[in-house]
Amino acid sequence: MNIALVMLTYRPDEPAGIERALASLAAGLRELGHRAVIITAGSRGRDHDPDLLPLTSLAFPRTIPYEEIPGILADTVNIGEEVRRLLREHEIDIVCWGDAVSGLGFLNPAPPGTRTALMVHFPRADEAMRESLAHEPDAVVTVSPFMIDEAARAGLDSSRWHALPNALLCQCDPPGPDVRERLRRTAPVRVVARADPQKGVADLLRALPEHPGRTVQIVLARAGFELWPGLQDQVLQECRELADKLPDVEILSPLAWDEVQAFFAGAAVAVVPSTGPESFGNVAAEALSVGTPVVGFGLGHLPALIGAGGRTVGLGGGHEADGVPALTGPSVRIAEVAERMDALWQATTDLLDDVEAYHAAAREAPLRTVPYSPAVVAGEFLRMMAP
Repeated sequence: MNIALVMLTYRPDEPAGIERALASLAAGLRELGHRAVIITAGSRGRDHDPDLLPLTSLAFPRTIPYEEIPGILADTVNIGEEVRRLLREHEIDIVCWGDAVSGLGFLNPAPPGTRTALMVHFPRADEAMRESLAHEPDAVVTVSPFMIDEAARAGLDSSRWHALPNALLCQCDPPGPDVRERLRRTAPVRVVARADPQKGVADLLRALPEHPGRTVQIVLARAGFELWPGLQDQVLQECRELADKLPDVEILSPLAWDEVQAFFAGAAVAVVPSTGPESFGNVAAEALSVGTPVVGFGLGHLPALIGAGGRTVGLGGGHEADGVPALTGPSVRIAEVAERMDALWQATTDLLDDVEAYHAAAREAPLRTVPYSPAVVAGEFLRMMAP
């Protein structure tokens, strides 16, 4: 079959969850013998990649505030005509709108007879989402059971939605037990995040213990979108200024998608300091896949993903039960952040100091991501799309 994935902000190696998830789904579909193309307004192709189809009716700048996207998409007639033409030319059997807005779910420009899927990667119940659902796609696909529950809490009928995890784009073998023990004793704590305030990196640095005992390495990257102009620059500047005052902290350059797992394979532990619920948790999944325990807050899907492969810290500082979110609201109240970050560092220290518990988590970690290979996830997607 021929499958098209639509995400206007898509660029290879974009430090964003939706783009990376679509890339891994496309890789899995190709592994199963299908053709998968990605329709984008953000990339003119890399090395003339024949599977990237850039639109000519519009182009997204490298960094675009969310509030400007509707204006760029105002010419729905020409955009819709070009997308339909591409789908016809490439004889697309299934088209997947990667988002209600940036993935053109609200427009749904599919030729008659083409099966459609709407992907939902973050909680939303706005007009664009309702317009997308009104087109009655053949399947609504989201990334976790948490997201299905969130949609229901927002007043949407999600009873027939499908939960499809994000696949791991690459395969990387976990270090052996002897290497893992050396990592536990001497390796850095590592963090990979987009430059967004809710990723919690600045708050994590402000709460860093006076003598952490090891290096903390943080990869921060700008995405092609932001809530308002200059926000990501503000976050990067704040984190760099904090790091400059901390002798054990390094702010590192962005990584390509295929470098993230190897980076985490050399860590003692991965910390995910997001102060808002993670709809899936790509960073945590990549760390777990290489046997690196993960410590994060008990928010969103993260507790179910980490399980016994690390620790999750609840609202009051205690460990959350597997699969039970501590808070399902949009963000943690500011007054609670400092206390929670202290608890996150304490959980990290406790795990590193407990040899038996650490190695048990390291053994469990890769088992948490066994079902997330691209071919397995792509096969599940195709079953969801079957007539």
